[in-house]
Amino acid sequence: MKIRVMESICLVVLLVLTRAGLAWAEELKVLSTPTLKSTLEEMTPTVEQQTGCHLVTRFDNAATLKQQIEAGEAFDVAILLPEQVDDLIAHGSIAAGSRTDVAKAMVGMATRAEVPAPDISTVDAFRQALLNAQTLSWSPGSASGAYLVSLLDRLGIAETVKPRLVPVSGGRVVEAVANGTADATVITVPNIVDAPGVKLAGILPRELQHYTVYTAGVSVRTVNAEASQAIIRLLMEPRTTAMLQKKGLERASP
Repeated sequence: MKIRVMESICLVVLLVLTRAGLAWAEELKVLSTPTLKSTLEEMTPTVEQQTGCHLVTRFDNAATLKQQIEAGEAFDVAILLPEQVDDLIAHGSIAAGSRTDVAKAMVGMATRAEVPAPDISTVDAFRQALLNAQTLSWSPGSASGAYLVSLLDRLGIAETVKPRLVPVSGGRVVEAVANGTADATVITVPNIVDAPGVKLAGILPRELQHYTVYTAGVSVRTVNAEASQAIIRLLMEPRTTAMLQKKGLERASP
């Protein structure tokens, strides 16, 4: 009798572990810069339908995600900056053949939705808009944050404006403008488009404009290589181009 009870317990444990294993195997984990957040969220139903896997996404600044991957963070697909993906290929974390430049974005200024947008159409107007802002949110570890600081130096207003920078972690830079923590921010346009409580004051003048490219890669340790590659293929499909453009992204140059 005791043997039968033990056999039943073992069978139940085996079934639980098997189901847990199957659930884990059917989950696709994507680590991405917040710039692709709204695009990936809109793509989720299509990805899940075509792959049969549950899509799990986590967004943070690219430098932080790179450090986590280097430290052993499990993932299936990463969407970071080109040089970071190249480093992770060299590190043995991303498969070299999966490297794909999926999109690029320009830089713009975000202000609260109810506040009149400043004129930033010229270099002088943009400089004045930065000087007029009492606070500017920024993410110290992000590419957009680094570019904002470089702009302040370039425009000769670093000494005045740097003390007004409000550091914000992860993808909450635009949220800080919406909730009143900061008056404005300068960040890639897709982070501003469709974000609640803010509006796009405009894109930076041509002389100051900068394109950021976003690159995807598949983990060398993924157990769902085909499904992971399918995410990148979907990102590159012509039908996805209109979605990217709606989010403020463009196709990366070949």
